Amino acid sequence: MNTDTTTDNPASSGQNGLTYRDAGVDIDAGEELVQRIKPDIAATHRPGVLGTIGGFGGLFELPWDKYRAPVMVSGTDGVGTKLMLATRHQRFDTIGIDLVGMCVNDIIVTGAEPLVFLDYFATGKLDTALAATVIGGIANGCQQAGAALVGGETAEMPGLYDGEEFDLAGFAVGLVEKDQIIDGSQVKAGDSIIGLASSGPHSNGFSLINKLIETTAAASGEQWQSTLDELMQPTRIYVKSILSVLDNSRQNGVTPIKAMAHITGGGLLENIPRVLPAGVDAVIDCSSWQRQHAFQWIRQHGNVATAEMYRVFNCGIGMAIIVNSEHADDCIKAFNEAGETAILIGQTVSSADGKPSPSVILQGQEAF
Repeated sequence: MNTDTTTDNPASSGQNGLTYRDAGVDIDAGEELVQRIKPDIAATHRPGVLGTIGGFGGLFELPWDKYRAPVMVSGTDGVGTKLMLATRHQRFDTIGIDLVGMCVNDIIVTGAEPLVFLDYFATGKLDTALAATVIGGIANGCQQAGAALVGGETAEMPGLYDGEEFDLAGFAVGLVEKDQIIDGSQVKAGDSIIGLASSGPHSNGFSLINKLIETTAAASGEQWQSTLDELMQPTRIYVKSILSVLDNSRQNGVTPIKAMAHITGGGLLENIPRVLPAGVDAVIDCSSWQRQHAFQWIRQHGNVATAEMYRVFNCGIGMAIIVNSEHADDCIKAFNEAGETAILIGQTVSSADGKPSPSVILQGQEAF
């Protein structure tokens, strides 16, 4: 696998000439980081990984014996301004899990099994201990998702980033059988919508959260510490539970899952319509599940309107799953047995005549 440590333009060498270290780039620190993260990377390997750390490209042998007509599904994402909160409070151990979760949860909604993951870590000045902690979190997330960490890039770019300021991006690739792709095309009015509980805001809405923290005195004291713990909870990774339910249902000759929506920025209002066909809307009962305290804290101290909360945050539901109504109880039981908190949160209905696109109708918002 490759774990490059690259930078901007190298300086000239010579007895009195500039060195890369003079320009703010420490090649030795990059090499030290590679050595420190080797055990974490090795722990993510799964059948199919070829080669070892240090190459130019990550190699993975496709499991042709498992698939008849495999389709590759890829996704990329970042952690966003949650990094600002992590930096402010020096909490870097779970940010990598967020990175993986945001990517693999996007591709699992098609039914694809994530196979490989790559990361990009960019900073102004490489702090090897910090970077190793972050990448250790990425490896943790890969293990949760069953994906191999096969490559990465650590870029030290002084001048572009200020000091030890850093950013993250991730890339996931998976496979799904062509005739088992889940795309929402079979959804119809009368289907049930199951929600899988989130672990908190995941990695969305933190620009609003950071603004709130800057402008309120509420970000202090004992209550704030428990709220901070909730805000920093890593994105829940739903991959293994979803694959388990899909595999078990197919073995029983049933494929009840018609569509899945990863609830990220835009909340339930904007993400569920992405998997609804024309002529179908979703009705969600907001009183059907419990929200974490952190959402109440944001709403109360930021005086955020309820409608805005549902437009920005997942508000306690990290994944929405649409199934045939006759299979809803069995699916909820299966997801709960797989370790999720699954709740019936709504149903699909026929859209009003003339509506240009699918939408979500929220009921029971006063229960927030």
